[in-house]
Amino acid sequence: MKQIKFRWVAAVVLCLGTGWLGLRLPLLHAEADAVDRSVLPIPAKAYEGKLEPTEDESTPMYPSPVKAPHGAPNILLVMTDDVGFASASTFGGPVPTPNLDRLASEGLRYNQFHTTGICSPTRASLLTSRNHHAVGLAAVVELNSPYPGYTGHIPTSAAPVARILRDNGYNTAMFGKDHNVPAAERSPSGPFDQWPTGRGFEYFYGFVGGDSDQWQPALYEGISPVDGSHRPDDYLLDEELADKTINWIHNQKASAPDKPFFAYLSTGSAHAPHQAPKEWIEKFKGKFDQGWDEERENILKRQLALGVVPEGTQLAKRPDIIPAWHSLSAEEQRVYARYMEVYAAMLAYQDAQFGRVMDELKRMGQADNTLVVFIEGDNGSSGEGGLQGTLNEMAHLSSSNSHPEDIAWLDKHLDIMGGPDTYQGFPIGWTYATNSPFPWFKTHASHLGGVRNGLVISWPQKMQNRGEVRSQYHHVVDIMPTLLDAAGIPQPKVVDGVEQQRVDGKSMLYSFDEADVASVRTTQYYEVLGNRGIYHDGWLASTTPRNMPWDIASVRGGSDVTSYPWELYNLNEDFSQSRNVAAQYPQKLEELKKIFDQEARNNYVYPIQDSGGNARAMRMIKAAGTFRDEYEFWGPGIQLQLVSSPPIYKMPFVLTAEIDVPEGGADGVIVAAGSYFSGWSFYLKDGKPVAYAAISPLNKPGLQSRIASDTALTPGKHQLRYEFDHDGAEGGELAIFVDGEKVAQGEVTRRPEILAGNGETFDTGRDANVPVSKEYQDQGVFTGTIEKITVKIKMPLVYRAYKAITG
Repeated sequence: MKQIKFRWVAAVVLCLGTGWLGLRLPLLHAEADAVDRSVLPIPAKAYEGKLEPTEDESTPMYPSPVKAPHGAPNILLVMTDDVGFASASTFGGPVPTPNLDRLASEGLRYNQFHTTGICSPTRASLLTSRNHHAVGLAAVVELNSPYPGYTGHIPTSAAPVARILRDNGYNTAMFGKDHNVPAAERSPSGPFDQWPTGRGFEYFYGFVGGDSDQWQPALYEGISPVDGSHRPDDYLLDEELADKTINWIHNQKASAPDKPFFAYLSTGSAHAPHQAPKEWIEKFKGKFDQGWDEERENILKRQLALGVVPEGTQLAKRPDIIPAWHSLSAEEQRVYARYMEVYAAMLAYQDAQFGRVMDELKRMGQADNTLVVFIEGDNGSSGEGGLQGTLNEMAHLSSSNSHPEDIAWLDKHLDIMGGPDTYQGFPIGWTYATNSPFPWFKTHASHLGGVRNGLVISWPQKMQNRGEVRSQYHHVVDIMPTLLDAAGIPQPKVVDGVEQQRVDGKSMLYSFDEADVASVRTTQYYEVLGNRGIYHDGWLASTTPRNMPWDIASVRGGSDVTSYPWELYNLNEDFSQSRNVAAQYPQKLEELKKIFDQEARNNYVYPIQDSGGNARAMRMIKAAGTFRDEYEFWGPGIQLQLVSSPPIYKMPFVLTAEIDVPEGGADGVIVAAGSYFSGWSFYLKDGKPVAYAAISPLNKPGLQSRIASDTALTPGKHQLRYEFDHDGAEGGELAIFVDGEKVAQGEVTRRPEILAGNGETFDTGRDANVPVSKEYQDQGVFTGTIEKITVKIKMPLVYRAYKAITG
């Protein structure tokens, strides 16, 4: 009778475990409290029973999945983009961020938290707890070079936090920006180990690269491109990222309510392009008419009132390169104020979407045991917009075709700013203001304006002293140890058989309960694109910046990186880095320079490189091995990012398409590359072959060139050939041939020199994401048959262009 009862109970449990009534099978053998988590993945528990001919004589044992330590919290990690210390109201900024304010009131604000000064390195350090050179990310991932600190590849000896948490019983997901996938590996052929799903995230929905259009982003789900052809008219990326985060958490808790999650929400706001809903932009109309100089004074007053800067803090002096607001014309003031209104709207809109995620966690009853770490910016505010700002960031940075904005024209068209026809970044004066009270900005890792960012941490179940400010000195490498410490998970010693390299971060949990406890971090080096700094025991030595971020693409190599002047600051007495005391303390400066040298040698910082982006990007393309003189594409549906695609944005070319036109004719895109911010499209309109080159969508002369045949193609097979020549000038000549006969020829007044924006692709049979031309809708899917496309690059000019760029 006992055996019968046992078998009946076992049968019921088995049925429940396999999904009857949607119930879950309880573990038959609870995981031991003491689990060796030093080696990942954690080995399955060995079978210790006996196996005999019958079940009655054998010992049952189900596999026991790895569980997170008891009480381990959910983790929500949030990072915004290019948001300076003084942008958000949480840290005294002019942009209202009520949801981040609320989080701060429920947690702690950190006013001495630091990033690396630029995005890819910060993100690599955030996720690995290693200094950025130590994991090969000295600069943005596209600017790699053949030295250990500059490879652009995170090594397997630095397992990211998502991988560690996943292997310790967490579900993991990432939403938004990932700027750590090497450019040459953003292709259908991979490899994919550097993608989020190769670094421990079980789910990824977002974009890869430095930035993304907010209206029509180029997105991936896992490693697959997302079809964005049927988005609603009011679509905006930040809203969808919040939706995806909420939906993933709903599903995760529906299937495993007791299993903790790690969700990483990495928005593209407020990196260029500054884009926001018009109604949000209008909320800020007139709010910045006073200009950046007065706004800096107002920011400091608010910061002092909030206690996020200490009494006696002074504003760092505005550099001479930034004009005084009163020196600007009335037209310039109106246009520049509008730039800031758009930036403010974008950041405020992002805060509203973050608030939706937090509200949902509270509604679900998950908020109390969710550790929220919110990093407001991956570096200081960006100066890539230059002195005047720009409506087309990528073309502005990457092209010799870049021209100053027409201020008089913009003054009459303020309503276009922040909309789908702009890819804008604001003028450098607002960059400086939103980094107040510190000097300089993004890419200047030498100074606090480049590396000091606001941090808010909240964990209601564990935090007692809510709403307080913490002033311990911390760095982005300290986040991963904090998360693991909170979860009760150790740093692994071995992952996938690979011994793990030194961890540079230190847990911040010690600071939760005591405001005055001493910092555990006493030394930290900084270096990005030649700009260097070294912090030690309250002192900061910094090199004087000499390359401005708006010129970074064209800066040539060959400069003597050892000739940078050095400055010295006593941050114990000078919170804002406003008083250079190098002349008073030369011995202290020499002491810090020696410490920098030690840190540099320990972290693969040498050789320091400040050569420009164009030269290093061309070197990267050459090293990737993707550059060739002929490309073949066998039909529609090809989608390649810049490094894997033909370099028609730089070089003369011949593009040949073998197509078949059905009865009734054909329309649509044969090849498109880039977007209307800078790109090429070759298509049929009313059956007539068209070549279209754009460097901007704005309705101004010379920004678009259209060459078209007057005759529609007849049904049947045809060979289309587009030949483009230039001699290095801004424009060139393009001819169209049908079955060997020239049918059209014309001038391209301004040729595209970059496929803009970031993430835009070379497409066959359609035009994905932001279109190149507005003549077609819904990606302009080709209605005929594409059999083969060939692109030939004219090699003599390629070689000359490559030598001109690389020197």
